[in-house]
Amino acid sequence: MVSRLNIRQLTEEKEGGLSPNATKSRLSRGRLRPEEPCPIRTEFQRDRDRIIHAKAFRRLKHKTQVFIAPIDDHYVTRLTHTLEVSQIARTMARALNLNEDLTEAIALGHDLGHTPFGHVGEDVLNELYHGGFRHNEQSLRVVDLLENDGHGLNLTWEVRDGIVNHSKTRIEILGQDWGKVATLEGEVCKIADVIAYINHDIGDAVRAGIITDGDLPLSAVKVLGLSHSQRINTMVCDIIDYSWAASGHSTQGSPTIGMSPPVLEATNTLRKFLFDRVYNLHSAQDESAKARGVIRRLYEYFKEHGDRLPPEYHHYSDEMERRVVDYIAGMTDQYALRMAEELALTA
Repeated sequence: MVSRLNIRQLTEEKEGGLSPNATKSRLSRGRLRPEEPCPIRTEFQRDRDRIIHAKAFRRLKHKTQVFIAPIDDHYVTRLTHTLEVSQIARTMARALNLNEDLTEAIALGHDLGHTPFGHVGEDVLNELYHGGFRHNEQSLRVVDLLENDGHGLNLTWEVRDGIVNHSKTRIEILGQDWGKVATLEGEVCKIADVIAYINHDIGDAVRAGIITDGDLPLSAVKVLGLSHSQRINTMVCDIIDYSWAASGHSTQGSPTIGMSPPVLEATNTLRKFLFDRVYNLHSAQDESAKARGVIRRLYEYFKEHGDRLPPEYHHYSDEMERRVVDYIAGMTDQYALRMAEELALTA
């Protein structure tokens, strides 16, 4: 009979069969605060579980992905987006013989710091706060400080690196300013995020009547496919094939995560189409304008009435505006709207 005290060690030994390019949990660079290891779970498995049980993770179910306060229950939320990223990333990590546990932890934690009302809320806080606001940096702040009553989740360095470096703003996919994650697992999550949002945002835009499938650029459709599943399958298979050196099964090429030129060009074409026909158009609609107003009014109110912030936020920063940003960024869409109504801040 195997003692439960040996389970983690056995799992760590199994990781020896992963690619030489994979990140091994026993070789983690550690946590901000040292802890005794879990007898059953590896360090990355433990991180994944901490993220899933975090309050910030639960709140993602009521945070906008793109479409604000939709009537239809089938629109993507920040939580379902996160789960899709995790599924796509894990599929690629497993195929490339990388550490699936690390990949899953990064994917599940990458958007914990996202604002209410999606990128509309992020843009407004970035305009208002003198220190600027980026949701990836806020995600790191959530896991390092804001969760667990100000103690944070004390995650491993590798998961924290993947979370803070996943963001791509509006740069070209795998372009010159793409940036770098320290682990291949983090790179997998970064590109899985793109695959997920491009495809589910197309679906939501069609559902909303903003575009039709026939509006999609023909050059991209010919390469990637017309349906949701065809596009994802094409992208995932292409990334695995292009990145095969990362698996350790080939000595050809360098261990990097990328796409072949034709698929990369088609994917960037779709992404540009979404910005031109969906994101920029949608951001000018009534719901988005209302959301921007709510964030602005909440920010101005709490900046002037810091005593109305929940008491715990006074321990997170010595700066009032930083406390306000932390509070608003953690709100769900419904909570922000309800708070604005209660404070008589709605237009």
